[in-house]
Amino acid sequence: MIKRTAPALALLGLAGCQPDIEAPSTSAGSADFSSYIAVGNSLTAGYSDGGLYREGQLSSYPSILASQFAKAGGGNFVQPLFTEAQSNGSGYLRLAGFTATGSPITANVTTNLAVRGGTAAAPLYTQFLDPVNNLGVPGIRMSDIQTVGYGSTLGNPYFERITPAAAAGQTYLQRVQATVASLKPTFFTEWLGNNDVLGYATAGGGANSITRTDTFTLKTNRILNVLVSGGAKGVVSTIPDVTGIPFFTTVGPSFRATLAAANVPSAAPFVYTTGILAPSATPGTNARVSTTLASIRDASGNGNLLLTLTASPYAGLYGRPTGKYWRDFYKQATGAYPTSSSDPVYNGFLRGMAVDTTQAFGQSTGNPFPSTLVLDGTEQTTVATATTAFNAALVAAANARNLAVFDAYAFFRTIAAGGYVVNAANNTTGYLSGYIFSLDGVHPTPRGYAIIANEMLKVINAKYGSSFQGVNANNYRGVVFPQ
Repeated sequence: MIKRTAPALALLGLAGCQPDIEAPSTSAGSADFSSYIAVGNSLTAGYSDGGLYREGQLSSYPSILASQFAKAGGGNFVQPLFTEAQSNGSGYLRLAGFTATGSPITANVTTNLAVRGGTAAAPLYTQFLDPVNNLGVPGIRMSDIQTVGYGSTLGNPYFERITPAAAAGQTYLQRVQATVASLKPTFFTEWLGNNDVLGYATAGGGANSITRTDTFTLKTNRILNVLVSGGAKGVVSTIPDVTGIPFFTTVGPSFRATLAAANVPSAAPFVYTTGILAPSATPGTNARVSTTLASIRDASGNGNLLLTLTASPYAGLYGRPTGKYWRDFYKQATGAYPTSSSDPVYNGFLRGMAVDTTQAFGQSTGNPFPSTLVLDGTEQTTVATATTAFNAALVAAANARNLAVFDAYAFFRTIAAGGYVVNAANNTTGYLSGYIFSLDGVHPTPRGYAIIANEMLKVINAKYGSSFQGVNANNYRGVVFPQ
């Protein structure tokens, strides 16, 4: 119980004589926020923890922006929300606990989903067919915006859920055109392009591809032409440095520290594959690279190899004769685990990969660490080159239309270097502990989205002379720890 002392009571009395402090006024400046739409990918949709679910949608940066725009004439902002009864949407990851060595244990949330059909590998989600202001579609690339059938049952399930069956052949660009025609937006945010490089990076360069720069540039201009066609103003966001996210900065340092504690020398061999990972006799496929543990980036930033977050279940198997990764890869490719170690199809698969699971995993050329779990120096250069080219295209397209630019690349590099302080609380890119990134190591938490929204508001204020205040990001959660 708080005991009120005499001085404290005196202060209370004095406080009662003070004039009311008025909240800062909010003005729109030269922009009009009466009709706002958001165009983008998973970041725009509010994707988090490896899934799209109602809480993430409600905490999306467009939702937060719309709440602030409402203070200066902003209108209704409709998102394709999952219902309360199906609030867990696609399902997502939750933190279930920790191992004896302190490694996080995650589990899938599988209740109250919004799955209406399809298969486990290609689910169909409960549809939301009313007009929406938030056109964020998880997984979409800039290169996808003119793909016919992208909203069909064979296309992107998140686009399909907001696309009427009668319009299944409609492209994303055509959907944006239709939305511009019907909602007549006066303001927009556009954040596409991350997946044009992210998919290659998160696959360790072992799958997927990076969009050609000329294709990226052409389609950037096409979608911005549509967005400004009615005179709308807006913000274009650049692509962050994907190699600075926890997906690439967590496992390597932990792996190095664990081995060092076990007195494994940094000069011990580390063998991995590079390039495409697939059964093939094509030269260069599954090519082996022999190096040492010292090549893996540690907590001090030494070493150039980045291990992905998906390497976590396999890193502890280093040096053991094991086929765990290859069995999992086989299941991913065929849909089922091998029936036994003598399964002739599985053994044929291993021969095609030139893998001998009786050899030491990650230490021998016969049983290498797979390329899908390693982003090496050459692949990082490929990612950096593409990111620089894409961002140049985005900035040039924005400048040509006199639009604001949110430089997400520079912003996230600043956070990676020193964190982001909100009311004396520092937020970092640390996995679990940093508050900004969710359990998938790629997408933000609600707090991360609040921070992004605040930074966009600063850009909007600077460009259009508005005076929006940011939200208190500390009111939004980071990762949820088990009780």
